[in-house]
Amino acid sequence: MQIPIRKSGKYTHAKSDPHLTVIKLGELKRELENLKLRRPRAATEVKRLAAMGDFSENAAYALAKGRLRNLNQRIVELTEQLKSAQVITPAKNAATVQLGHRVTIAIAGKQKTYRLLGSAEANPSQGVISHRSPIGSALIGHKTGDSVTYQSAAGNIECKIIKIE
Repeated sequence: MQIPIRKSGKYTHAKSDPHLTVIKLGELKRELENLKLRRPRAATEVKRLAAMGDFSENAAYALAKGRLRNLNQRIVELTEQLKSAQVITPAKNAATVQLGHRVTIAIAGKQKTYRLLGSAEANPSQGVISHRSPIGSALIGHKTGDSVTYQSAAGNIECKIIKIE
């Protein structure tokens, strides 16, 4: 089977964000261990199906081989991500917004609270945003009381930092 060649573009070689919380780091380590435990069984299944003969008409073999390939790829990805992982440890009582802080901002009179984490853990619907997002990158390094402007799909939006935790 030939591996598809992707066209070069903005995201083809994008590196994952190395910033992780201790909880996310533990989740990734558990997932890696689980995958390593599943790999021998998947390899045995591929060998068993390969012994059945003709590869061109052996759909079960092709599927098992694809599952093993995906398993191995995920193991490689997780291993690389864990090698470069940087644990987020926010400074206590910091005067400026840092990675890991919870920030309360006011936009057009409404208060919103966000936690700034790495891209791997971003979940805007639950108030967790990436430090690489437009609002996250605008907030980093600013103090309580500062007004910050960031670019969104609706245009430039101005917000004021109310509290940093």
